[in-house]
Amino acid sequence: MKHITYIPVGTCSKRIDIDIDENGIIHDVSFVGGCNGNLKGICSLVRGMKPEDVKKRLDGILCGSKGTSCPDQLCRALEQEGL
Repeated sequence: MKHITYIPVGTCSKRIDIDIDENGIIHDVSFVGGCNGNLKGICSLVRGMKPEDVKKRLDGILCGSKGTSCPDQLCRALEQEGL
């Protein structure tokens, strides 16, 4: 199991933790801070997905005028790891 800890930029969340199994499938995601219910929903939806599929769906989503969002920052975390 690969564990990733990512510090998001430009969002209310302060940390993203991601666990990816040996088959390259997202096993678990959790956010610290941010909109609790929405982020729990995102975590539940991406569990069991491949990182490239998550990026196809969530990359570029904006939160208001921030220029990014928690889902977009999840994509940045995956990209940083080369996933």
